[in-house]
Amino acid sequence: MIKRETYMRRIRPFIGNDLVKVMTGIRRSGKSVMLELIKEELKEMGISAGQFISVNFEDMRNAHLLTAGALHEEILRRAKEIEGKAYLFFDEIQEVADWERCVNSLRISLDCDIYITGSNAKLLSGELATYLGGRYVEFVIYPFSFSEFLELYRTVEPNASEQQCFRKYLVSGGMPYLANLRYAEEASRQYLTDVFNSVQLKDVVKRNNVRDVDLLERIVAYTMANIGTVFSASSLVKFLKSEQRPAAAETVLNYIRYCCDAYLFYQVKREDLQGKQLLSSNEKYYIADHGIREAVFGGNMRDINLILENIVYMELLRRGYTVTVGRYGDREIDFVCHRRGEKLYVQVAYLLAAEETVRREFGVYDLIRDNFPKYVVTMDEIDMSQNGIKHRNIRDFLTADEWS
Repeated sequence: MIKRETYMRRIRPFIGNDLVKVMTGIRRSGKSVMLELIKEELKEMGISAGQFISVNFEDMRNAHLLTAGALHEEILRRAKEIEGKAYLFFDEIQEVADWERCVNSLRISLDCDIYITGSNAKLLSGELATYLGGRYVEFVIYPFSFSEFLELYRTVEPNASEQQCFRKYLVSGGMPYLANLRYAEEASRQYLTDVFNSVQLKDVVKRNNVRDVDLLERIVAYTMANIGTVFSASSLVKFLKSEQRPAAAETVLNYIRYCCDAYLFYQVKREDLQGKQLLSSNEKYYIADHGIREAVFGGNMRDINLILENIVYMELLRRGYTVTVGRYGDREIDFVCHRRGEKLYVQVAYLLAAEETVRREFGVYDLIRDNFPKYVVTMDEIDMSQNGIKHRNIRDFLTADEWS
Protein backbone atom coordinates (compact mmCIF):
# COMPACT_ATOMS: atom_id res chain seq x y z
CA MET A 1 0.00 0.00 0.00
CA ILE A 2 1.72 3.18 -1.14
CA LYS A 3 0.90 6.47 0.55
CA ARG A 4 -0.59 8.33 -2.45
CA GLU A 5 0.63 11.57 -0.95
CA THR A 6 -0.72 13.61 -3.90
CA TYR A 7 -4.23 12.88 -2.63
CA MET A 8 -3.46 12.87 1.10
CA ARG A 9 -1.99 16.37 0.77
CA ARG A 10 -5.37 17.59 -0.54
CA ILE A 11 -7.51 15.60 1.91
CA ARG A 12 -5.46 16.31 5.07
CA PRO A 13 -6.71 19.89 5.66
CA PHE A 14 -10.30 18.58 5.82
CA ILE A 15 -9.71 15.71 8.26
CA GLY A 16 -11.72 16.16 11.45
CA ASN A 17 -14.05 18.91 10.22
CA ASP A 18 -17.77 18.66 9.45
CA LEU A 19 -17.47 18.71 5.65
CA VAL A 20 -18.35 15.34 4.09
CA LYS A 21 -15.28 14.04 2.25
CA VAL A 22 -16.32 12.40 -1.03
CA MET A 23 -13.92 10.28 -3.10
CA THR A 24 -15.07 9.36 -6.60
CA GLY A 25 -13.47 7.63 -9.58
CA ILE A 26 -13.55 4.49 -11.70
CA ARG A 27 -13.96 1.16 -9.92
CA ARG A 28 -10.74 -0.32 -8.51
CA SER A 29 -8.78 2.92 -8.83
CA GLY A 30 -7.87 2.81 -5.14
CA LYS A 31 -10.72 4.64 -3.39
CA SER A 32 -11.03 1.95 -0.67
CA VAL A 33 -7.29 2.17 -0.07
CA MET A 34 -7.65 5.94 0.39
CA LEU A 35 -10.12 5.24 3.22
CA GLU A 36 -7.48 2.96 4.82
CA LEU A 37 -4.79 5.64 4.41
CA ILE A 38 -7.07 8.19 6.11
CA LYS A 39 -7.64 5.75 8.99
CA GLU A 40 -3.86 5.34 9.36
CA GLU A 41 -3.48 9.12 9.45
CA LEU A 42 -6.19 9.41 12.13
CA LYS A 43 -4.49 6.73 14.25
CA GLU A 44 -1.23 8.69 14.03
CA MET A 45 -3.18 11.70 15.33
CA GLY A 46 -4.18 9.65 18.39
CA ILE A 47 -7.69 8.65 17.28
CA SER A 48 -8.67 5.16 18.47
CA ALA A 49 -9.73 2.59 15.84
CA GLY A 50 -12.69 1.94 18.15
CA GLN A 51 -14.12 5.28 16.95
CA PHE A 52 -14.27 4.07 13.33
CA ILE A 53 -17.46 2.73 11.74
CA SER A 54 -16.77 1.25 8.29
CA VAL A 55 -19.33 -0.16 5.85
CA ASN A 56 -18.62 -1.50 2.34
CA PHE A 57 -21.94 -1.62 0.52
CA GLU A 58 -20.73 -4.14 -2.07
CA ASP A 59 -20.21 -6.68 0.72
CA MET A 60 -23.26 -9.01 0.81
CA ARG A 61 -23.10 -9.01 4.61
CA ASN A 62 -24.30 -5.39 4.47
CA ALA A 63 -27.21 -6.08 2.10
CA HIS A 64 -29.68 -5.23 4.90
CA LEU A 65 -28.27 -1.67 5.04
CA LEU A 66 -29.05 -0.65 1.45
CA THR A 67 -31.82 1.79 2.38
CA ALA A 68 -31.35 5.18 4.00
CA GLY A 69 -33.57 4.25 6.98
CA ALA A 70 -31.82 0.96 7.79
CA LEU A 71 -28.35 2.50 7.49
CA HIS A 72 -29.30 5.50 9.60
CA GLU A 73 -30.66 3.30 12.38
CA GLU A 74 -27.59 1.02 12.34
CA ILE A 75 -25.08 3.91 12.49
CA LEU A 76 -26.93 5.63 15.35
CA ARG A 77 -26.95 2.33 17.25
CA ARG A 78 -23.23 1.75 16.77
CA ALA A 79 -22.33 5.40 17.46
CA LYS A 80 -23.91 5.16 20.93
CA GLU A 81 -21.11 2.78 21.91
CA ILE A 82 -18.40 5.29 20.90
CA GLU A 83 -16.95 7.84 23.30
CA GLY A 84 -16.19 11.11 21.52
CA LYS A 85 -16.35 11.74 17.79
CA ALA A 86 -17.39 8.92 15.45
CA TYR A 87 -15.51 8.51 12.16
CA LEU A 88 -17.76 7.10 9.43
CA PHE A 89 -16.38 5.38 6.31
CA PHE A 90 -18.92 4.43 3.63
CA ASP A 91 -17.51 2.57 0.60
CA GLU A 92 -19.50 2.56 -2.70
CA ILE A 93 -22.32 4.59 -1.14
CA GLN A 94 -24.31 4.75 -4.40
CA GLU A 95 -25.60 1.24 -3.65
CA VAL A 96 -27.76 2.71 -0.83
CA ALA A 97 -31.19 4.02 -1.88
CA ASP A 98 -31.64 7.69 -0.83
CA TRP A 99 -28.24 7.68 0.83
CA GLU A 100 -28.09 11.50 0.58
CA ARG A 101 -30.81 11.89 3.23
CA CYS A 102 -29.05 9.46 5.56
CA VAL A 103 -25.62 11.11 5.27
CA ASN A 104 -27.05 14.58 5.77
CA SER A 105 -29.03 13.50 8.85
CA LEU A 106 -25.96 11.81 10.40
CA ARG A 107 -23.93 14.94 9.75
CA ILE A 108 -26.51 17.03 11.63
CA SER A 109 -27.38 14.66 14.48
CA LEU A 110 -24.02 13.06 15.34
CA ASP A 111 -20.62 14.34 16.39
CA CYS A 112 -18.98 12.71 13.40
CA ASP A 113 -16.47 12.96 10.56
CA ILE A 114 -17.76 11.38 7.32
CA TYR A 115 -15.83 9.86 4.39
CA ILE A 116 -17.63 8.30 1.42
CA THR A 117 -16.61 6.76 -1.89
CA GLY A 118 -18.59 6.19 -5.07
CA SER A 119 -18.08 5.15 -8.70
CA ASN A 120 -20.39 7.60 -10.43
CA ALA A 121 -19.87 11.25 -11.36
CA LYS A 122 -23.57 11.91 -10.73
CA LEU A 123 -23.00 11.08 -7.06
CA LEU A 124 -22.70 14.79 -6.33
CA SER A 125 -25.39 16.10 -8.61
CA GLY A 126 -28.98 16.87 -7.80
CA GLU A 127 -30.11 15.82 -4.38
CA LEU A 128 -26.78 15.67 -2.58
CA ALA A 129 -25.99 19.24 -3.55
CA THR A 130 -29.46 20.21 -2.27
CA TYR A 131 -29.15 18.31 1.01
CA LEU A 132 -25.59 19.27 1.85
CA GLY A 133 -25.63 22.78 0.40
CA GLY A 134 -21.89 23.07 -0.14
CA ARG A 135 -21.00 21.07 2.99
CA TYR A 136 -18.94 18.50 1.12
CA VAL A 137 -15.61 18.40 -0.67
CA GLU A 138 -14.85 16.06 -3.58
CA PHE A 139 -11.63 14.30 -4.57
CA VAL A 140 -11.41 12.28 -7.80
CA ILE A 141 -9.13 9.26 -7.34
CA TYR A 142 -7.38 8.16 -10.53
CA PRO A 143 -5.43 4.98 -11.36
CA PHE A 144 -1.70 5.12 -10.62
CA SER A 145 0.43 7.82 -12.19
CA PHE A 146 3.72 6.70 -13.75
CA SER A 147 5.55 7.80 -10.57
CA GLU A 148 3.28 5.61 -8.42
CA PHE A 149 3.57 2.73 -10.89
CA LEU A 150 7.37 3.07 -10.82
CA GLU A 151 7.41 2.79 -7.04
CA LEU A 152 5.35 -0.42 -7.03
CA TYR A 153 6.75 -2.06 -10.17
CA ARG A 154 10.26 -1.83 -8.71
CA THR A 155 9.14 -3.93 -5.75
CA VAL A 156 8.48 -6.67 -8.35
CA GLU A 157 11.38 -5.91 -10.75
CA PRO A 158 13.96 -4.02 -8.63
CA ASN A 159 16.56 -3.95 -11.42
CA ALA A 160 14.29 -2.61 -14.15
CA SER A 161 15.47 0.63 -15.76
CA GLU A 162 13.09 3.59 -15.96
CA GLN A 163 12.75 2.92 -19.72
CA GLN A 164 11.74 -0.72 -19.05
CA CYS A 165 9.26 0.39 -16.39
CA PHE A 166 7.68 2.86 -18.80
CA ARG A 167 7.36 0.21 -21.52
CA LYS A 168 5.51 -1.97 -19.00
CA TYR A 169 3.32 0.99 -17.99
CA LEU A 170 2.36 1.55 -21.64
CA VAL A 171 0.61 -1.82 -21.79
CA SER A 172 -0.29 -2.48 -18.13
CA GLY A 173 -1.62 0.93 -17.13
CA GLY A 174 -2.06 2.02 -13.55
CA MET A 175 -4.78 -0.04 -11.87
CA PRO A 176 -3.41 -0.57 -8.33
CA TYR A 177 -4.30 -4.27 -7.90
CA LEU A 178 -1.91 -5.33 -10.67
CA ALA A 179 0.93 -5.13 -8.15
CA ASN A 180 -0.74 -7.99 -6.22
CA LEU A 181 -0.56 -10.01 -9.45
CA ARG A 182 3.13 -9.06 -9.76
CA TYR A 183 2.22 -7.58 -13.16
CA ALA A 184 2.04 -11.06 -14.72
CA GLU A 185 0.82 -10.50 -18.28
CA GLU A 186 -2.02 -13.03 -18.58
CA ALA A 187 -3.35 -12.51 -15.04
CA SER A 188 -3.23 -8.73 -15.51
CA ARG A 189 -5.16 -8.94 -18.77
CA GLN A 190 -7.82 -11.13 -17.16
CA TYR A 191 -8.15 -8.79 -14.17
CA LEU A 192 -8.42 -5.64 -16.31
CA THR A 193 -11.01 -7.29 -18.56
CA ASP A 194 -13.04 -8.18 -15.46
CA VAL A 195 -12.77 -4.59 -14.18
CA PHE A 196 -13.98 -3.31 -17.55
CA ASN A 197 -16.91 -5.76 -17.59
CA SER A 198 -17.84 -4.76 -14.05
CA VAL A 199 -17.81 -1.04 -14.91
CA GLN A 200 -19.83 -1.65 -18.06
CA LEU A 201 -22.42 -3.87 -16.36
CA LYS A 202 -22.80 -2.27 -12.91
CA ASP A 203 -22.06 1.39 -13.56
CA VAL A 204 -23.35 1.80 -17.10
CA VAL A 205 -25.94 -0.88 -18.01
CA LYS A 206 -27.66 -1.41 -14.63
CA ARG A 207 -27.43 2.17 -13.36
CA ASN A 208 -28.89 3.63 -16.55
CA ASN A 209 -31.23 0.77 -17.51
CA VAL A 210 -29.48 0.34 -20.86
CA ARG A 211 -31.55 -2.07 -22.95
CA ASP A 212 -29.45 -2.26 -26.11
CA VAL A 213 -26.23 -3.68 -24.65
CA ASP A 214 -24.91 -4.67 -28.09
CA LEU A 215 -25.14 -1.04 -29.25
CA LEU A 216 -23.40 0.15 -26.08
CA GLU A 217 -20.55 -2.34 -26.62
CA ARG A 218 -20.04 -1.11 -30.19
CA ILE A 219 -19.99 2.54 -29.07
CA VAL A 220 -17.49 1.75 -26.30
CA ALA A 221 -15.25 -0.18 -28.75
CA TYR A 222 -15.35 2.75 -31.22
CA THR A 223 -14.51 5.27 -28.50
CA MET A 224 -11.63 3.09 -27.25
CA ALA A 225 -10.27 2.76 -30.79
CA ASN A 226 -10.45 6.53 -31.27
CA ILE A 227 -9.17 7.89 -27.95
CA GLY A 228 -7.50 11.25 -28.47
CA THR A 229 -9.12 11.61 -31.90
CA VAL A 230 -11.66 14.32 -32.61
CA PHE A 231 -15.00 12.78 -33.55
CA SER A 232 -18.67 13.72 -33.39
CA ALA A 233 -21.85 11.82 -32.65
CA SER A 234 -22.74 12.04 -36.35
CA SER A 235 -19.46 10.37 -37.39
CA LEU A 236 -20.16 7.55 -34.92
CA VAL A 237 -23.72 7.23 -36.26
CA LYS A 238 -22.29 6.88 -39.79
CA PHE A 239 -19.89 4.20 -38.60
CA LEU A 240 -22.70 2.26 -36.89
CA LYS A 241 -24.81 2.55 -40.03
CA SER A 242 -21.97 1.05 -42.08
CA GLU A 243 -22.03 -1.85 -39.60
CA GLN A 244 -25.78 -2.29 -40.25
CA ARG A 245 -26.41 -1.03 -36.73
CA PRO A 246 -28.43 2.20 -37.07
CA ALA A 247 -28.72 4.44 -34.01
CA ALA A 248 -29.93 7.96 -33.25
CA ALA A 249 -27.30 10.58 -32.43
CA GLU A 250 -29.07 11.29 -29.12
CA THR A 251 -28.76 7.62 -28.09
CA VAL A 252 -25.07 7.60 -29.01
CA LEU A 253 -24.42 10.73 -26.93
CA ASN A 254 -26.39 9.34 -23.98
CA TYR A 255 -24.42 6.08 -24.00
CA ILE A 256 -21.09 7.92 -24.12
CA ARG A 257 -22.26 10.19 -21.30
CA TYR A 258 -23.14 7.13 -19.17
CA CYS A 259 -19.57 5.88 -19.69
CA CYS A 260 -18.19 9.28 -18.66
CA ASP A 261 -20.41 9.26 -15.56
CA ALA A 262 -18.86 5.88 -14.68
CA TYR A 263 -15.38 7.45 -15.09
CA LEU A 264 -14.51 5.04 -17.91
CA PHE A 265 -14.02 7.89 -20.40
CA TYR A 266 -13.25 11.60 -20.02
CA GLN A 267 -14.62 14.10 -22.49
CA VAL A 268 -12.34 17.00 -23.50
CA LYS A 269 -13.92 20.00 -25.12
CA ARG A 270 -12.23 22.09 -27.82
CA GLU A 271 -11.44 25.75 -27.22
CA ASP A 272 -11.07 28.48 -29.84
CA LEU A 273 -7.98 30.32 -28.61
CA GLN A 274 -8.71 33.33 -30.82
CA GLY A 275 -12.36 33.79 -29.86
CA LYS A 276 -11.71 32.48 -26.32
CA GLN A 277 -14.79 30.28 -26.38
CA LEU A 278 -15.58 26.58 -26.16
CA LEU A 279 -16.57 24.91 -29.42
CA SER A 280 -19.83 23.02 -29.37
CA SER A 281 -18.92 19.97 -31.46
CA ASN A 282 -16.26 17.34 -32.10
CA GLU A 283 -14.87 16.60 -28.66
CA LYS A 284 -12.06 14.20 -27.82
CA TYR A 285 -12.32 11.31 -25.37
CA TYR A 286 -9.65 9.65 -23.25
CA ILE A 287 -9.87 6.46 -21.19
CA ALA A 288 -9.35 6.42 -17.41
CA ASP A 289 -6.77 3.66 -17.66
CA HIS A 290 -4.92 2.79 -20.86
CA GLY A 291 -4.17 -0.70 -19.47
CA ILE A 292 -7.90 -1.48 -19.71
CA ARG A 293 -7.75 -0.48 -23.38
CA GLU A 294 -4.87 -2.88 -24.01
CA ALA A 295 -6.63 -5.73 -22.20
CA VAL A 296 -10.01 -5.25 -23.91
CA PHE A 297 -9.18 -3.71 -27.28
CA GLY A 298 -5.42 -4.21 -27.75
CA GLY A 299 -3.03 -2.20 -29.92
CA ASN A 300 -1.52 0.19 -27.38
CA MET A 301 1.94 -0.11 -28.94
CA ARG A 302 0.50 0.23 -32.45
CA ASP A 303 -1.37 3.39 -31.37
CA ILE A 304 1.46 4.61 -29.15
CA ASN A 305 1.02 8.27 -30.12
CA LEU A 306 -2.58 8.16 -28.83
CA ILE A 307 -1.59 6.26 -25.68
CA LEU A 308 1.12 8.83 -24.85
CA GLU A 309 -1.52 11.55 -25.23
CA ASN A 310 -3.87 9.63 -22.95
CA ILE A 311 -1.16 9.22 -20.30
CA VAL A 312 -0.29 12.92 -20.35
CA TYR A 313 -3.97 13.94 -20.21
CA MET A 314 -4.62 11.80 -17.12
CA GLU A 315 -1.50 13.21 -15.45
CA LEU A 316 -2.78 16.75 -16.05
CA LEU A 317 -6.06 15.81 -14.34
CA ARG A 318 -4.21 14.24 -11.39
CA ARG A 319 -2.37 17.51 -10.87
CA GLY A 320 -5.59 19.47 -10.75
CA TYR A 321 -5.63 21.10 -14.20
CA THR A 322 -8.78 21.83 -16.19
CA VAL A 323 -7.94 20.75 -19.74
CA THR A 324 -9.24 21.68 -23.20
CA VAL A 325 -8.02 21.00 -26.73
CA GLY A 326 -6.85 24.31 -28.22
CA ARG A 327 -7.63 25.45 -31.74
CA TYR A 328 -5.95 28.44 -33.36
CA GLY A 329 -7.00 28.86 -36.99
CA ASP A 330 -6.31 25.51 -38.63
CA ARG A 331 -3.82 24.43 -35.96
CA GLU A 332 -4.62 22.33 -32.92
CA ILE A 333 -2.77 22.19 -29.61
CA ASP A 334 -3.28 18.91 -27.76
CA PHE A 335 -3.81 20.39 -24.30
CA VAL A 336 -4.49 23.86 -22.94
CA CYS A 337 -4.35 23.57 -19.16
CA HIS A 338 -5.66 25.92 -16.47
CA ARG A 339 -5.15 25.75 -12.71
CA ARG A 340 -5.73 28.59 -10.24
CA GLY A 341 -4.60 31.34 -12.60
CA GLU A 342 -1.76 29.28 -14.10
CA LYS A 343 -1.79 28.25 -17.74
CA LEU A 344 0.19 25.63 -19.58
CA TYR A 345 0.28 24.36 -23.18
CA VAL A 346 1.27 20.75 -23.94
CA GLN A 347 1.82 19.12 -27.33
CA VAL A 348 2.40 15.33 -27.32
CA ALA A 349 4.08 13.25 -30.05
CA TYR A 350 5.78 9.87 -30.28
CA LEU A 351 9.19 10.80 -31.70
CA LEU A 352 10.66 13.88 -33.38
CA ALA A 353 12.22 11.64 -36.00
CA ALA A 354 12.03 13.97 -39.01
CA GLU A 355 12.50 17.71 -39.53
CA GLU A 356 8.94 17.92 -40.77
CA THR A 357 7.70 16.45 -37.43
CA VAL A 358 9.82 18.93 -35.47
CA ARG A 359 8.36 21.83 -37.48
CA ARG A 360 4.82 20.57 -37.00
CA GLU A 361 4.99 19.93 -33.26
CA PHE A 362 6.83 23.13 -32.36
CA GLY A 363 5.06 25.14 -35.08
CA VAL A 364 1.63 24.84 -33.42
CA TYR A 365 2.82 27.51 -31.01
CA ASP A 366 3.83 30.04 -33.68
CA LEU A 367 0.70 32.14 -33.28
CA ILE A 368 0.45 31.90 -29.46
CA ARG A 369 1.93 35.17 -28.23
CA ASP A 370 1.52 34.86 -24.45
CA ASN A 371 4.32 33.97 -22.03
CA PHE A 372 2.80 30.89 -20.44
CA PRO A 373 4.94 27.70 -20.51
CA LYS A 374 4.76 25.69 -23.73
CA TYR A 375 5.86 22.06 -23.92
CA VAL A 376 6.47 19.42 -26.56
CA VAL A 377 6.49 15.99 -24.85
CA THR A 378 7.87 12.92 -26.69
CA MET A 379 9.79 9.66 -26.15
CA ASP A 380 13.03 11.21 -27.49
CA GLU A 381 16.00 11.09 -25.12
CA ILE A 382 17.67 14.22 -26.57
CA ASP A 383 16.48 17.70 -25.55
CA MET A 384 15.39 19.61 -28.67
CA SER A 385 13.98 22.70 -26.92
CA GLN A 386 13.86 25.78 -29.16
CA ASN A 387 12.52 29.34 -29.29
CA GLY A 388 11.44 29.27 -25.65
CA ILE A 389 9.41 26.07 -26.18
CA LYS A 390 10.48 23.32 -23.79
CA HIS A 391 10.99 19.80 -25.09
CA ARG A 392 10.73 17.04 -22.47
CA ASN A 393 11.10 13.29 -22.52
CA ILE A 394 7.74 11.90 -21.40
CA ARG A 395 9.19 10.03 -18.41
CA ASP A 396 10.89 13.20 -17.13
CA PHE A 397 7.69 15.17 -17.70
CA LEU A 398 5.55 12.68 -15.80
CA THR A 399 7.92 12.38 -12.81
CA ALA A 400 8.75 16.09 -12.46
CA ASP A 401 7.50 17.63 -9.20
CA GLU A 402 6.38 20.81 -10.95
CA TRP A 403 6.12 22.22 -14.46
CA SER A 404 6.95 25.84 -15.09
